[in-house]
Amino acid sequence: MELAYYSDYAVRLVNTEEPVRGTDTLTSVEAVRDLFGGNRSAARRATEADVTRFRSVRARLRSVFEAADDGDETLAVDLLNSLLLEFPVSPQISGHDFRDDDGRPLWHMHLADHPSNATAGYAATAAMGLAFHLTEYGVDRLGLCEAAPCRNAYLDTSTNRSRRYCSDRCATRANVAAYRARKRLEADRSDSTGRAAVSSQTSSASGDRRAAGRGR
Repeated sequence: MELAYYSDYAVRLVNTEEPVRGTDTLTSVEAVRDLFGGNRSAARRATEADVTRFRSVRARLRSVFEAADDGDETLAVDLLNSLLLEFPVSPQISGHDFRDDDGRPLWHMHLADHPSNATAGYAATAAMGLAFHLTEYGVDRLGLCEAAPCRNAYLDTSTNRSRRYCSDRCATRANVAAYRARKRLEADRSDSTGRAAVSSQTSSASGDRRAAGRGR
């Protein structure tokens, strides 16, 4: 498993809150445990105290995405480095999957954490995964959805660095909104042109009547 895979931990946590909409799903220990996905042994360590701790880490991870989205590469790296220092991990070689042909393990790098609590373990994994993604693909691959009011975090894995939205749903919604805005603008321009034409015709007719009156 590539270490950059763990960057999804960061996205998952950041997107439990949508500040612009005022929504927050990180409100219980069950919500914390759900973030661990299939890592049930790590999830079982979570307690009620981790809800507040997870929210604190979430704010710091969102700051990394915000700095990257603003184009402040140095700030994004500095913020991420502070998380890496506070929540360290130990890389280990793991081989829990096997080759089909000879039964030999498929060796790969794995992040082993030795946390004092569930938050420390999750934060260490999320920060390290995000660090690998950033160094492998670039800071500009970390973004925030442009479909207002969403602002969910995403990782751009497109070949031409063109991603702007967190999901197909947001992309569709933004495209529809842009299309409608263009249609309104075209309609307003058409109405304005029509009114100008009528005004011009009226002025011309008035001028003709005045000229005719002077001729009599």
